[in-house]
Order: sequence, then structure tokens, then C-alpha cells
Amino acid sequence: MQTKEALKIIGGSLSKPSKMPGWSIGLPAKECKTGGKLQKVPGSVCYDCYALKGCYIFKVVQDAQYRRLAAITGDKWVEAMAHLINSKKPDVFRWHDSGDIQGVWHLEKIAEVARHLPHIKFWLPTREYRIVREWMQFGTKPDNLTIRLSAYMMNGKPPVVAKTLGLPTSGVSNDSFSCPAPSQGNECKDCRACWDNDVENINYNGKN
Repeated sequence: MQTKEALKIIGGSLSKPSKMPGWSIGLPAKECKTGGKLQKVPGSVCYDCYALKGCYIFKVVQDAQYRRLAAITGDKWVEAMAHLINSKKPDVFRWHDSGDIQGVWHLEKIAEVARHLPHIKFWLPTREYRIVREWMQFGTKPDNLTIRLSAYMMNGKPPVVAKTLGLPTSGVSNDSFSCPAPSQGNECKDCRACWDNDVENINYNGKN
């Protein structure tokens, strides 16, 4: 597959978050299943969502995000995503610098991309516990895919369902955080904890 064809199939280019190593892909935050509800709940992590303000609300960005959202159902999406990610030669990839998984079918496609690229570590932060639970009833998680269940509320406890599923977690705290980014220019630098299945929980700094 040619890169030009792959870009057309996935609905646009990958994104490059300045804080992180590697690449990502953005979907519209308004279309998050659970996050869309939490955006209306004061005290939730999604209440002041970064992906609903700033450059994310520009029409050109929104149009691109909705093109990528519509493209996921395509038959060649897995092949195209694997091609584009591999062409960047990253050691890690984050799913969704904005947005979240749309269903069991979407999570299976993400897992399939990871299976195509066993030399790359994938991190999927998600608040879609139900979707993940349903998928894990039949899906096989590749070792290079870290599905990290994110807490709903600021300063909240890690989701209990994660232990049942054997998955790591993350949260956002104003008081106690383990992510090193705030002490190193708000960048990951050489930290890869988010992509590590063995790191049980990560708290991000809620003051930034």
C-alpha cells in the first residue's frame, strides 16, 4: 500500500503531540460514549476536556477528526493504519490524543493493528470500561498493546473493574501524581510508563 492511499483510507494524517514520543491519532471528543456524558459532570476528568478547546475547536481540525471517525469502519482501515504507523518508524504509539473507542468492533481493529506491528508498543487510554469488558470476552490482547482504564473523577480511585480484567489504570490528581512530565518540561522524554503493562497505575498532574 502507498502512503497516499493509506492517508485517504484513514481520513487524514496522524497527529504528533508535542509532549510525547511517537505519534497518535485524534477523533472528535464530542463523540466519546462515556466521556461525552462526563463532560457535563463537574469534578469529572472530562469536565474541562482539553480536546474541546484551543486548537481542537478549529473547523479544519474538527473536519479532519470527523473524517477519521467515519473512516474506521472501512475494510482496509487496519492495513492503512499499520502502514502509516510503521512508516514513521516509532517505538511507541498512543491511540487517541482526543476521542475514545467507539465499540467492540473498533477495539478489535486497534488490537489487529498492534498484531501487525509487534515491534511497536501501543497505549490505549480509555474510559469505555463496558466496551473493553465485552471485547475481552472473545478478544485476545496482544502483548504490545497496553489498555489503560482511566478513572472518571478528579482525584478518584482507579476503576475496580480493571483488577477483574487484569488491566492497568490511570487517574488525574491535584495532590499526588506519579507522571514525571511536570518536572521535565511537561514532556515524556525517556519515560515509557504509559506503554508498560506492568505499571499498575499512573496519576497525572491535574494542575496543568
